[in-house]
Amino acid sequence: MALRTLDLDAPPLLHVLRSLCLLVLAASAAVSGRHHAPSPAHGTGQSMYLAPACRAHTASLADFGGVGDGTTSNTAAFRSAVDHLSQYSGEDGGGAMLYVPAGKWLTGPFNLTSHFTLFLHSDAVILASQDINEWPIIDPLPSYGRGRDKIGGRFASLIGGSNLTDVVITGNNGTIDGQGAMWWSKFHKNKLKYTRGYLIELMHSETIYISNLTLLNSPAWNIHPVYSSNIVVQGITILAPTNSPNTDGINPDSCSHVRIEDCYIVSGDDCVAIKSGWDEYGISYGMPSQHIVIRRLTCVSPTSAVIALGSEMSGGIQDVRAEDITAINTESAVRIKTAVGRGAYVKDVFVRGMTLTTMKRVFWMTGNYKSHPDDKYDPNAIPVVDNISYQDVVATGVYKEAARLEGIQGAPFRGICVANVTAELSKSKKYPWRCADVEGVSVNVSPAPCEPLQGAHGGSCPFPTDTLPIDQVTVQQCAYDVPGGGN
Repeated sequence: MALRTLDLDAPPLLHVLRSLCLLVLAASAAVSGRHHAPSPAHGTGQSMYLAPACRAHTASLADFGGVGDGTTSNTAAFRSAVDHLSQYSGEDGGGAMLYVPAGKWLTGPFNLTSHFTLFLHSDAVILASQDINEWPIIDPLPSYGRGRDKIGGRFASLIGGSNLTDVVITGNNGTIDGQGAMWWSKFHKNKLKYTRGYLIELMHSETIYISNLTLLNSPAWNIHPVYSSNIVVQGITILAPTNSPNTDGINPDSCSHVRIEDCYIVSGDDCVAIKSGWDEYGISYGMPSQHIVIRRLTCVSPTSAVIALGSEMSGGIQDVRAEDITAINTESAVRIKTAVGRGAYVKDVFVRGMTLTTMKRVFWMTGNYKSHPDDKYDPNAIPVVDNISYQDVVATGVYKEAARLEGIQGAPFRGICVANVTAELSKSKKYPWRCADVEGVSVNVSPAPCEPLQGAHGGSCPFPTDTLPIDQVTVQQCAYDVPGGGN
């Protein structure tokens, strides 16, 4: 076994112990903040759950031959159940709910239908199949031009769907376990011919509500809405080893009107990553990610960001609002990643109210991110980064630097505003801020920012006061007959 050299920039032991204590407290808060479905009323056989829309029809996976023993494949049962319930997917059909009872339900990928709810009992675990032959190969996303891991196609996601309307994936904190160790090992050993699938991917869809679940050990990204709109992700716990490859938490990709709130994520990659396509393929597809709200997010990711914008952002990213963010033992709070060849823009990004403990750095902007799908990108496609605001941030145990902000020579990142920010460095640094090709203003920032951000500024940075339509989405209590009893 190779010996690891000592990292002199590693956080002090005191900060690590403090982080562990805060991690336990944050996890407890995340669980207590869940919207648990009430228990069934005595003798009624009914239970309740919260969703934007209720369903007229309910069936259990067991009705379709499902066996929850953890070893029997239920791929056919899931597909048969959704196919049967799709008869109610029309606007006049009343919609349908597939109830997943207590048990361990092994399955390969399956797709959902419209006006549909997938509901997991509190003791239900959907287990992703370890038989790679159960995972179909599908086309790459048109805005990417290829798989992210490999040139060519990609494995289907465990729970998928395309061109859907009104989809709910929820439960009483049931679990979806991707059993990703096999995939991570094959990825590291370069034994996969195609790009790994995700836990949940919904494409070209509208009105998506994902809530009150625990997602474990995804092969790669966990939740990936793409080319979709009107999306709420709420009360989700996502857990993966912090050294697992590309296990991003929630990745809205060319999506509009998204609300992410009350989520707790421990990940081997970015906790939330907003994307919109890769180089010439994303430019050609031309669908931005915009009008995105992130609230009350707790993140642990030692090698990545709490919130990342990019690096695949070639359709544009605009109007992102994040507030009330907690991070523990994470590489950076907000990172903007782009490069020559990406084109498009990242603009109108507003962040306020962050509490950060044991961070490598607080803010990070990268204008020379090296990843490209191929060598056909346009060297004249220069991305624009403008109107970025960070305020009301307290960071302790920052062990590398307060910020590293690197724009693009000849195309500086402009309109950066930093206000009321304190970064407590674990060691004194000669250059706590490292900046190149950026322009902006600051007020009440410690340690003092780099010279390009020392423009005079009074008061706070801007934060929008209008209400986005996605914030007007409400839920209602839905009753259903519990197949076989329980909740």
